[in-house]
Amino acid sequence: MTAKDRSRLLFKVRYAARNPGRIVPYARRRGRDTWLWLRSRDHLSYYRAVMASDAARSHEGAVGSKTRESWIKIGQMQFDYLIGHGLKPGDRMLEIGCGNLRAGRLFIDYLDAGNYYGIDISPDILLAAADTVTEFGLQPKMPYLTLVRDMGLAFLPDGYFTVVHAHSVFSHSPIEVIDKCLASVRRVMAPDGFFDFTFDRTEGAEHHVLREDFYYRTETLIALAEKHGLQARFMDDWELLPHEQSKLRVTHQA
Repeated sequence: MTAKDRSRLLFKVRYAARNPGRIVPYARRRGRDTWLWLRSRDHLSYYRAVMASDAARSHEGAVGSKTRESWIKIGQMQFDYLIGHGLKPGDRMLEIGCGNLRAGRLFIDYLDAGNYYGIDISPDILLAAADTVTEFGLQPKMPYLTLVRDMGLAFLPDGYFTVVHAHSVFSHSPIEVIDKCLASVRRVMAPDGFFDFTFDRTEGAEHHVLREDFYYRTETLIALAEKHGLQARFMDDWELLPHEQSKLRVTHQA
């Protein structure tokens, strides 16, 4: 879904006028984010601190779900979409930014044992992911859950994963993080594999809000994929679902 430039002063003034009750929470968030940014050496260490702060209040909220019901609904939506677009039990799946397994619990249950590999930059949310495995009785499926420092993925094998998935990851990532992630995915993705990711789409100026939410033009991400020998396709039918982000599917170039 396309978005207006929320970084512009005029948008902020109009939004505040329409939503006066959100002014104080926004000011608190801005103050927290500024403090965390000043103490961080790079974007990923900054966002790791953001996740720690958010997870301390709510694990569901930390991954973008305000309620347990929303957490279940959004996870189901991701799962149903991927099932309808090629996911098979025998696929070897890498989920980047697996969070507390909002959709991952469904992927783990569906895939053959040992075929799910979830990574995240947040130790706090991975502890919550381990709790989700226990809550839903997924231990026999032997999922892998791994903490990562960055998007280098150097510890993973070449050409191994037939499906790579990242939901609400690039929407929180500056372009250099996305660039490194695409380069890494190209290496670890099987020749006939695919990589689905969501992003916040804008048709205007690319921008970010509080270094947490990043908005990109579709053609920017398609060109970035091509730089790494990948081709990207806009998933039009994802736009029909009740979700604010857009989706691209990336494959190896023929």
